[in-house]
Amino acid sequence: MRLISICPSNTELVAYLGLTDQLVGVDDFSDWPATVKDLPQLGPDLSINMDALEALQPDLVLASLSVPGMERNIEALKERKIPHIIFNANSLEEIAQDLLTLGRACHVEKHAQAIAEQYMDSIEKMRSIAQTIQKKPTLYWEWWPNPIFTPGKINWLTEISAIAGGVNLFQDVDLASVQTDWADVVERKPDYIMMAWVGVAFERIQPANLLKRPHAKELHAVQMKKLHVMEEWLYCRPSPRLIEGALKLANLLHPKEYKQIKPPSFL
Repeated sequence: MRLISICPSNTELVAYLGLTDQLVGVDDFSDWPATVKDLPQLGPDLSINMDALEALQPDLVLASLSVPGMERNIEALKERKIPHIIFNANSLEEIAQDLLTLGRACHVEKHAQAIAEQYMDSIEKMRSIAQTIQKKPTLYWEWWPNPIFTPGKINWLTEISAIAGGVNLFQDVDLASVQTDWADVVERKPDYIMMAWVGVAFERIQPANLLKRPHAKELHAVQMKKLHVMEEWLYCRPSPRLIEGALKLANLLHPKEYKQIKPPSFL
């Protein structure tokens, strides 16, 4: 099949199913595995060049609603009657379902089932350890700084926090993504601050910017040097790669408890 992925997380789903050689085009932000950077790039994931996409004559386009604004791509695909699948996972289990959906569409269902089972097994192993941890720190995840966006209850980062032995600071808000303000964050007194700005190069995320905010230096997380810049590609994309991020987080929060856990072989 001639596959096109117009979202980095979808490109990663393709890779985990061993289908990278069937990709004929990707969005500009797809960067893993590294070989996909050699493919035709069709523009930013929020503004795909549909003429260029259609010219590649795809059998199937892998679209997404993981970021607000991607609806425009899907509308254009429908208008042009280009075959496509839409992924919109908010939970770890939904990511497993996306693997199975893609596997069925690409006729590798058995392989997809095996990968999905390894993926879910890793989650359960981590969850079992988390249940034995008595003191679970609160984690403030910052997705975007101005206005501030952070993951809420209906989001994989709430689950990632939990299986790593922590608690998402905003898990009480029944949304996937929460718009709030810095005063709210300060009032909640996070134990850790995790900066993972979506779409911003890792090296450009500077903790000094956050420390300029009112009362930032008074926070326990800052005083205890528990302010971290986290890799967007390990925490902000709905793909099985989140397991790699979860293990890194777990070893940051509770290195002794999680030291024996190894990543699944497909990673």
